[in-house]
Amino acid sequence: MNHMNSKTVIGLAVAAAVAITIAAGISLSRKPVAQTAQAAGEVLPGLADRINDVTRIGIIGPGQKPIATLEKGDARWTLKEKGGYPADTGKVREFLLKLSQARVSEPKTTNEQRYAEIGVGDIGAADAKGVLVVLDGLPQPAQLIVGTMNPRSDATYVRRAGDKQSWLAKGSLVPDKTAANWLDKRVADIPATRVREVVWSRPDGKPARLFKNQPADTNYALAELPKGRELASDFAANTQATVLAGLNFDDVVAAAEAAPPADGKVYRATFTSFDGVVVDITGWKKDEKFYAQFAARKDAALFDASVVAAQAKAKSEWDAQQAAQPAAPDNAARPAAATPSLAVTDPAKDKAQRSADVDAEVAMLSQRFTGWTFVLPQYKAANLEKSSDEFLKPLADTKPDARKPAAAK
Repeated sequence: MNHMNSKTVIGLAVAAAVAITIAAGISLSRKPVAQTAQAAGEVLPGLADRINDVTRIGIIGPGQKPIATLEKGDARWTLKEKGGYPADTGKVREFLLKLSQARVSEPKTTNEQRYAEIGVGDIGAADAKGVLVVLDGLPQPAQLIVGTMNPRSDATYVRRAGDKQSWLAKGSLVPDKTAANWLDKRVADIPATRVREVVWSRPDGKPARLFKNQPADTNYALAELPKGRELASDFAANTQATVLAGLNFDDVVAAAEAAPPADGKVYRATFTSFDGVVVDITGWKKDEKFYAQFAARKDAALFDASVVAAQAKAKSEWDAQQAAQPAAPDNAARPAAATPSLAVTDPAKDKAQRSADVDAEVAMLSQRFTGWTFVLPQYKAANLEKSSDEFLKPLADTKPDARKPAAAK
């Protein structure tokens, strides 16, 4: 009997242990994903799995003042504070990745009186040092107060909104606090090597023109040089053709809110590429800033001429290459011939492809330009403000020097 009781007790003990283990497993499996992630140290639990679900990023500053509101549309991210202008998708994506990969390294204060020391206090205060980042589109909006950087390490003080516990998180999580810096600031990128001609004028000056005859020409010539004047150097006018190369804006405003002055006193410029892409600029100065509106179009006649020239060059080069092939000895295998370009084998198809490329570029530029006024960086605007005289050698001073005594008679 005692033997049977001992076996029973042992069996019950084993069964109880198994039951406890199973119960513990069930309990763990039923824990919310957020709790499991939080245990793993994620700053924003669950974000890594749902980063593509984020539809809106709000960056809110002291006094609950919105700094930047980034909204995800069907095709791109836009910035609400700039009238829905396209945002820099790469920058937005990089910031979301930083948040999703951020891990807490150590807990910090839970004392509300000390939040201000690390910038994680309530951002409703006008003197708050941190910002509130709000992510919408998730099952529950994620809200994170991002404080100051730790001066002794690559880490940021943070606190989840509604949670008393603050943390030190690895990496730099402080978002850009200038709204315009979230924009895609590209205006145009047409290198000087493509520019055939630039015509420009100032509000108080005559039109000026510089040009190249061939794409291979090294320097630009200035048309209608005044009698007795010459360029300061062979390359003096070259910088004028670089305005559209890597052109980014400082800021952007809806065109309806920033129109050219009614008196018509504006800067004008037209840049024409060898393949027929034309960009017109209308600019003006206001409050120490240079504003500009752009338009793009295709010069069909110039495009046709460029195709004729390009195809003639390709044909000439191909013929010269074939003529330079050494004659193969009798019964010897001939070297494999190079393949001629489409400009040689099918000129019509080549022209159609070139035309499609130019049309696509003009369409892209037009989409970017239409409806907007751009604030240009001063180093680019300075070229549009130049007069043609600035490219010339200074006039020689032919007046007699009053300080010298008159020659003896």
